Amino acid sequence: MNKPQPITETITLNDGRTITLETGKLAKQADGSVVVRMGDTMLLATAVASRDVNPDIDFLPLTVDYREKFSSAGKFPGGFFKREGRPSTEEILVMRLVDRVLRPLFPKDYHAETQVMIQLMSFDENVQADSLAGLAAAAALAVSDIPFEGPISEVRVAKIDGELKINPSLKEMENATIDLMVGGTEDSVTMVEGQMEEVQEEEMIEAIEFAHQAIKNQIEGIKKLASKIEKAKVKREYEHAEEDEELYKQIEEKVYPQIYAIAKEGLSKQERSEKFGQVKEELKESFSEEELEEKGKLISSYFDKVKKKAVRELMLNEGIRLDGRSTTEIRPIWTEVDYLPSVHGSAIFTRGETQALATVTLGTSRDINIIDGATMQGEERFYLHYNFPPFSTGEARPLRGTSRREIGHGHLAQRALEPVVPEDTPYTIRVVSEILESNGSSSMATVCAGSMALMDAGIQIKKPVSGIAMGLIYDEETGKYVVLSDILGDEDHLGDMDFKVTGTKDGITACQMDIKIKDLKRDILEKALHQAKEGRLHIMGEMEKTISEPRPQVKDFVPKMVKIEIDKDYIGAVIGKGGKDIQQLQEDTDTTIVIDEVDGKGVIEIMGTDMDKIQQVLDRIAIITFEPEVGEVYEGKVKSIKDFGAFVEIAPGMDGLLHISEIDWKRVNKVEDELKEGDVLKVKLIGKDPRTGKLKLSRKVLLPRPPREDKRNKEEKE
Repeated sequence: MNKPQPITETITLNDGRTITLETGKLAKQADGSVVVRMGDTMLLATAVASRDVNPDIDFLPLTVDYREKFSSAGKFPGGFFKREGRPSTEEILVMRLVDRVLRPLFPKDYHAETQVMIQLMSFDENVQADSLAGLAAAAALAVSDIPFEGPISEVRVAKIDGELKINPSLKEMENATIDLMVGGTEDSVTMVEGQMEEVQEEEMIEAIEFAHQAIKNQIEGIKKLASKIEKAKVKREYEHAEEDEELYKQIEEKVYPQIYAIAKEGLSKQERSEKFGQVKEELKESFSEEELEEKGKLISSYFDKVKKKAVRELMLNEGIRLDGRSTTEIRPIWTEVDYLPSVHGSAIFTRGETQALATVTLGTSRDINIIDGATMQGEERFYLHYNFPPFSTGEARPLRGTSRREIGHGHLAQRALEPVVPEDTPYTIRVVSEILESNGSSSMATVCAGSMALMDAGIQIKKPVSGIAMGLIYDEETGKYVVLSDILGDEDHLGDMDFKVTGTKDGITACQMDIKIKDLKRDILEKALHQAKEGRLHIMGEMEKTISEPRPQVKDFVPKMVKIEIDKDYIGAVIGKGGKDIQQLQEDTDTTIVIDEVDGKGVIEIMGTDMDKIQQVLDRIAIITFEPEVGEVYEGKVKSIKDFGAFVEIAPGMDGLLHISEIDWKRVNKVEDELKEGDVLKVKLIGKDPRTGKLKLSRKVLLPRPPREDKRNKEEKE
């Protein structure tokens, strides 16, 4: 059997680096498969879609899966079974990034089971694999016959030492002030997510536009590759959704005025839902049983379509929103800190019908979050978990573990707060956000509650952080649009943009944007960002009414943490044989002591609720690690007297020789004439025996030196 000849295309980045797309060699039974290579990083992406469609499904059952094979980096998987298992947090975050770019660009009435799988097969530490995942997925779809309104692509853009760069290495990212993943089509940016070091709105827009130019370049490469594939030239036929224009007009005439009027009343979520439900029931009652049997799904679909149209037109024409607010108005806010008496820090943030309860727990290095993946290993000393229980939206549904949405929202909030947590904080910090009510932007409520809880816990964050979710209603026919501040859940569903922005008073720290329209103009993005800044500052002002700066120290019952460094050679002495000494010290002082060797130093963490007992630990370690220095003065105790001098203890278990000649400037005939055992005196370390290390002490150098007598006076006395 002859080896197949792959079809390839090369994409050249603006700095000369290249990305190669290859198809026709691997996974040929998939509808589309592409290998993407940059440096020695290689990804295989496949796309497969069912040709049969379940008639009961009225949505796109799309699955995006991303996996990093440990073999790609020459590593073994951890765990007992030594094979890859469920996806890691990092893999799930990549899945979400790719899904969010792809999903909006499938035909609205395409409901076939579709699966896009991306796997890392070879890893180059100088090329971040997640930067190529969106490109790989888009290329696999492009060379298939699956209906898709692409191509799209996705890149990472970073600002490093003041310069923007596409797809930098992980090492280069250490100095980045902007880290954005940007996805889009040739015409528009459709997805943005990332973290920043308090940058200004103009800097962020500049980075997005820079990324979009790279996206256009990659899309051109995808098109050239697809043009060489025969089956990609004609997309497959599929069963389009049933349409009945006459029925739609009939429903629109019946319910549009009622829906418009209800939307204008400014009701609460529950009241509004009940009234819309009544209108829908009345609509159904106007049809016969036979009509409902035949057209029931279409009637419900058209009702939702009319509702969406009415609500959007109300906002576009009158600037009135579902809850009665203006386009820039923020929902009422109330906040509280120290709500939970036994936790290390807590805060409630409530904005309208969205409520987050955040808690902070402080721990030692033993509580770090360990990241052990195929391409990334490390430790997180600050991490945030987000929980979204069904009762927060008044629902009763099964609990099946942490969802991808919860992981994504928690990651966004963590990135928002991370830049303000001091690097020298001795604690490991875990923030948990429990969403207790939800009607839009619970991730931004998490940021606000988390920031307040950190301050309540006494963590000396650099500045408070607030967050806001922005929305957009855009009419493609007229070009008319309205930007919405602090969107509701319904506005997210009915609108054309969900743009979350977090930051301090001085700049943006994180963002997440999903766009449903095909051409997002710069002026709309600028307006959204500047309107978001006004909203963030308003929310910050409400937060500061409750707490404006961190507590000066942790609460009395919270374990205090002291971190010190010692010479690594003393680690064993502190621990003691078999750990006996350190265990006894912890028991005697009611403390937790953690010792690690880091960068050639012994790093000791001491945690306890009583600072006096922590000081006892510090004193004991100081004794164990005491290293006397020549020239320093010490207070010591005479331990024994000898004919030639005295042995003086300057630290427990450490003494030196005070020679008889170093006791005083005058001649001393007997040591006992000047000293006795138990005497406390100050001595200076004047030397160490280079062979034995024994200490040489002097008292006389600390005493006033008597004036020297001249020769004549001396002779007269004699």
